[in-house]
Amino acid sequence: MFSFKGFFTQEKNTHLEHLEDDIINRGSQGGVNAINFLNSVRNMLAGNVGGKLNMSVKWDGAPAVFCGTNPENGKFFVGTKSVFNATPKINYTPNDIRKNHGGELANKLQVCLRELPKLGLDGIYQGDLLFTRGDLKAVAIDGEKMITFTPNTITYAVPSDSDIARRIARAKLGIVFHTKYSGKTMSSLTAGFGSIKGQGPASVFLASAAFTDTSGSATFNKSELAKFDALIRMAQGSLSKAKPMLDEMSKSSMSDQLSVGYRLKTFFNSYIRNSKQGMDKVGVMQKSFRDYYESFIQAEIDSKKTPKGKEKYIKAKEDGLRFIDRNKTALYFAIASHISLANCKNSLISKLNQVQSIGHFLRTPNGYKVTAPEGFVAVDRVAGAIKLVDRLEFSRANFTIAKDWVKG
Repeated sequence: MFSFKGFFTQEKNTHLEHLEDDIINRGSQGGVNAINFLNSVRNMLAGNVGGKLNMSVKWDGAPAVFCGTNPENGKFFVGTKSVFNATPKINYTPNDIRKNHGGELANKLQVCLRELPKLGLDGIYQGDLLFTRGDLKAVAIDGEKMITFTPNTITYAVPSDSDIARRIARAKLGIVFHTKYSGKTMSSLTAGFGSIKGQGPASVFLASAAFTDTSGSATFNKSELAKFDALIRMAQGSLSKAKPMLDEMSKSSMSDQLSVGYRLKTFFNSYIRNSKQGMDKVGVMQKSFRDYYESFIQAEIDSKKTPKGKEKYIKAKEDGLRFIDRNKTALYFAIASHISLANCKNSLISKLNQVQSIGHFLRTPNGYKVTAPEGFVAVDRVAGAIKLVDRLEFSRANFTIAKDWVKG
């Protein structure tokens, strides 16, 4: 029997936000949440462990797999995030998979349907698929023989003569579970984030999402704590000056692609995807964002053929630029807050990354390049769950490196 350790926090785990983006999503309350998350992780790394925070390792697996017993009919199923669609794609049989999915995704789900029932799971679980047997490769990295698998962006490598490599070689699939669902219907499930413990059959390699530091290498010393606390104070100072604008900006729907908040998140993602050296100076980014917003909306206006079709976008441009210009100083500090929070987060990630049991690499045309793990997930009983990912390190690679699997 498996046990699940974690906190139940929300309805579905289909998307986790970056910590620094919470100030755009939820305004000043998002800033409070971000600071609380950072301080909770800081206290954990300082050895001051309370019962409020749960930390897990974020594996770079794909696709996301949902499996378990449907409480509505008692049948075992597998699926992807589409099990929560308005018209759900829930697979009970091989025929269901062939009907609902295609390509390599369908092949992987067929393996999941054959092997995952052997685990005898006591509910509905969500995990990230790490490999099926055909994904395993024997390679030499720096002269050492390794077994590797590349589910998404990161290549995981373990020495071929290790116990973990022998377990991987015997398995027909590898998966890491991080979320358990409870509820009487599929539409009313509540998600709990954490890690699963238990020993599965030889055909399933179960990786652990639990963050454990038995070496003590992820403990902050006094100097590191002082530097981190200075970064936190800087972030708090910027947030206090950006508060009114953040609250006003967060009132607009984050699904409105013409809103200033939505475009600001898109702007940050674009910067990360295209920049070779990370974020620029705040003043430069402030001007760049205004130019980006204006050019984006103007392109929408130009694409419409009739005056009637242009009306909505002309008004959005006028309102958006008026908001940006009226809040020029606050926008400066909002961008500064976003950058400061990301710097705080990255200092924690750097420390957490010192605990590794499996090698992490990026495949390049010239071989394998050592990289950090994807990141971590922090769960607070009140604030929910956020991901701690170094966006400049991982997200840029995720945007540019070809994947081994194809959605279907």
